[in-house]
Amino acid sequence: MAQNNQHKYDGSQIQVLEGLEAVRKRPGMYIGSTGPRGLHHLVYEIVDNGVDEALAGFCDHIEVTIKKDNIIQVTDNGRGIPVDIQPKLGIPAVTVVYTVLHAGGKFGGENSGYKVSGGLHGVGASVVNALSEWLEVVVRRDGNAYRQTFHRGVPDSDLQNLGPSPEQTGTTVTFKPDPEMFEVLEYDYDVLCRRLREEAFLNAGVRITLTDERPGLEKTESMCYEGGIRSFVEYINTQNKLEVLHPDVIYLKGQLNDSVAEVALQYNDSFNERVVSFANNVETPDGGTHEEGFKTALTRVFNDFGREKGYIKEKDDNLSGSDVREGLTAVISVKLTEAQFEGQTKAKLGNTEIRTLVSGMVYDKLKEFFEENPAVAKAVYEKAMQAARAREAAKKARELVRRKSALETSRMPGKLADCREKDPSKTEIFIVEGDSAGGSAKMGRDSNIQAILPLWGKMLNVEKARIDKVYGNDKLTPVVLALGCGIGEDFDLSKLRYHKVFIMADADVDGSHICTLLLTFFFRFMRPLIENGHVYIAQPPLFKIQKGQKIKYAYNDVEMAKMSEELGQGAKVSRYKGLGEMNPEQLWETTMDPENRVIVQITIEDAMKADETFSILMGDKVEPRKEFIEQNAQYANLDI
Repeated sequence: MAQNNQHKYDGSQIQVLEGLEAVRKRPGMYIGSTGPRGLHHLVYEIVDNGVDEALAGFCDHIEVTIKKDNIIQVTDNGRGIPVDIQPKLGIPAVTVVYTVLHAGGKFGGENSGYKVSGGLHGVGASVVNALSEWLEVVVRRDGNAYRQTFHRGVPDSDLQNLGPSPEQTGTTVTFKPDPEMFEVLEYDYDVLCRRLREEAFLNAGVRITLTDERPGLEKTESMCYEGGIRSFVEYINTQNKLEVLHPDVIYLKGQLNDSVAEVALQYNDSFNERVVSFANNVETPDGGTHEEGFKTALTRVFNDFGREKGYIKEKDDNLSGSDVREGLTAVISVKLTEAQFEGQTKAKLGNTEIRTLVSGMVYDKLKEFFEENPAVAKAVYEKAMQAARAREAAKKARELVRRKSALETSRMPGKLADCREKDPSKTEIFIVEGDSAGGSAKMGRDSNIQAILPLWGKMLNVEKARIDKVYGNDKLTPVVLALGCGIGEDFDLSKLRYHKVFIMADADVDGSHICTLLLTFFFRFMRPLIENGHVYIAQPPLFKIQKGQKIKYAYNDVEMAKMSEELGQGAKVSRYKGLGEMNPEQLWETTMDPENRVIVQITIEDAMKADETFSILMGDKVEPRKEFIEQNAQYANLDI
């Protein structure tokens, strides 16, 4: 990697803003949660430091290793964290970085160690240290190696000079997450791999290697993409087995002062949009100014260019944002010096000048691209015009549904057994598969706060349906009416009638099919339900273990074996084939009683996974489906 010595990077550039005490008291403020997400976030914070070195032009390889006991090691071949004395505190800069909150080479504008940085708040290293049972940092720099160890954020001793180091420069951080701080300590290789692959896409040419050394889980993957975000778009479309409308990914890039914006996009034949945005390599799931700029410019280009070329006739209405984004896969990546994020977990970008940069760049360059590539322009316009026609059809269907509802005085679906409580924050609805289970659930529930809606028959395959087909569908309409908050553009979360929405289905192949269908439906047409944490899966037990008057319920084979042992010889084990086999008392005790039940709250990541699985299983192409079933057959629970 080319060494660029114009920017001095030493102790004087490590600025101090405040102390570290708060982190262990309120870890969620710094890493989002103390569950799996927060645990994995620790790794990203340390990797971000290596990525910042790569952005500055000093690092081209980052290695992440999951060691035995879920110990993490991250090594980069950057310049190594400065080890000289930080003037203000009188201790080595590396010690400051790992023990003082808001200390790092990422503040201080022109004279800082970095022009662009993802670890904006400079809290990454010190937060990871504070939340680790122990942490060791080894720096290779100026021909020597240096080492310091910490326990729960406190240094064990001063920085040690280990003497001459023949190895290249860089930093190695090894840490063990603190069991006092985290609810789970088990790292998920696939979760880490997904995030590190994103980092590799966003930093063309930087190699990121992930290795799992845990016994029985050994594997490794090395990721490097010279095509950058173009490769990212290709990867998303390939993973989702999508048929693209034009062979080459459209790539646009622009610069304004020190800020750079890149956009890669490609259209496919599906009805969904997949827009992923990043600022300084950090994903911004809630979007922000860069995403707003992109979406506004895209709609403007389509309408202006479409009218110029006659794709959109005088009498036609303008295309809407959702029309021009149907079937779009896009990755937006911006890099800027003073990134302003909302909150430490950096979910949304707030810089207004980035909106101007992205919007202007996308408008000019995409228009130019359409001029030079008329065949591509024609293909994507046809797609957008079809979407507009479907939107009109949906509007008519919606008005029909509204008029019908008005005539029926907004009657609730006939099969809904509503609850008495009218305050939505206190109520829950169980969407239950099948009439017999629905009957048991109605009899076993707490009718004050629990409503029951039985579903019958297979639902609409939303994979092959635009929103106009969803209106009036006899399987989905009862769900929409019962929840009360509308779908698509009409969706209004404030009208939700129950703040907990449970999907309750059998623990078999049909049950998981119903779950996947409903989750995909919510994800595509009622996404804020999931984003705001209102959707849950109810988990009925698989086994009943009885000895005399003693009864226990087990949710998996391991629990069943343990409980059988606890109750002793002669315990009778029966396996439930479905919810309908349980009497109302059993269903209440095991699955519906807020005191005892086992429930899973659905996150947007779960829903995205369901959506991807659904696209593969329910799409038109046989090959991807065959491949998926072959790969996942070993995980299916089959009742033989």
